[in-house]
Amino acid sequence: MTERERTRRATRTDVARLAGTSVAVVSYVVNGGPRPVAATTRARVLEAIDAVGYQPNTIARALASGVTSLYGLILPSISNPFFAALAHELEDAIAATGKILLLGDSSGSKEREAELVGVLARRRTDGVFFIGVDDSPDLDALAGTPTVLLDRYSPAKAGQYSVTIDNDEAAHAATRHLIEHGYTRLAIIAGPPDLAVSRARLDGWRRALHDAGITPDERWVVAAPFSAGGGFEAGRTLVTSGAPPRAVFASSEQQSLGLLAAAAEAGLRVPEDLAIMSFDGTEASEYAVPRISGIVQRLPDIAAAAVETLEALCARREPPARHVTTGYELRIRHSCGPHETPTHPDREAIPCRRR
Repeated sequence: MTERERTRRATRTDVARLAGTSVAVVSYVVNGGPRPVAATTRARVLEAIDAVGYQPNTIARALASGVTSLYGLILPSISNPFFAALAHELEDAIAATGKILLLGDSSGSKEREAELVGVLARRRTDGVFFIGVDDSPDLDALAGTPTVLLDRYSPAKAGQYSVTIDNDEAAHAATRHLIEHGYTRLAIIAGPPDLAVSRARLDGWRRALHDAGITPDERWVVAAPFSAGGGFEAGRTLVTSGAPPRAVFASSEQQSLGLLAAAAEAGLRVPEDLAIMSFDGTEASEYAVPRISGIVQRLPDIAAAAVETLEALCARREPPARHVTTGYELRIRHSCGPHETPTHPDREAIPCRRR
């Protein structure tokens, strides 16, 4: 082979010439068909591929076959540790399928979200995992593209495929644990009211108080973004009020971290003066001071269910369920108060449900 031939991109013709076969036979080896190739011939072709440095044009193959081997993921903010951890689990889960995950961060912007939806549609991704900025995403551009919603579910969208935990039940379990400590002056930092997930967690908090015969103090219901900054401002509002609460359920881990800072600023000790329970626990809760108790979503289970659903849709099979409710753990650490056994990693494990 000449130097010029080595420096230019190798072609199937180069492979066929070196292997002593036709270009069609090289194509059968590269594509795994449609016709069988004798073992000895296949071996010669593979050796020739290595020798000339041939790299199949995967884009052309994708356009011809209609399969790109790409999945897309659109989420509101990769800087949020919960979404970052979920993206990592999804990437691990699809690795076994031989596909690649394309990540799109909408940065909390509806306009950016719409742009990303269009980009994935134009790239002809095989399927999309989607976490919306709100509960009303415009997914028209993805019509015909298998799509699975994550962390966003409401009965009004029951026709869509989705995977979440039971946010109402999980919030109820977390609030019930605070009540079991004997706390009756209970507050909540709720999420943005336009999100169904926020409303579900608020409903779970209210239901736990109702079950215990406690009347909610509406002064202690503060809505805030799912962010550390949101939790800090909401925490300031709660701890500087004339009648501060004794315990707070924060609807997200990031809110609870902001709440910790607000408590420290006010000179309050956690949990001695203010007990805290959170939601979405990642490693950040483990390394906070004190370590934060809360609901831990089983991200590997969410990722596995989401990939199973999307794979079925891409294969034109009906998934086992339109909506999968995965389990969670109530992980007890130090922020909610003393326990006989301070750390119960699986105090309450809720199994996966499908419907």
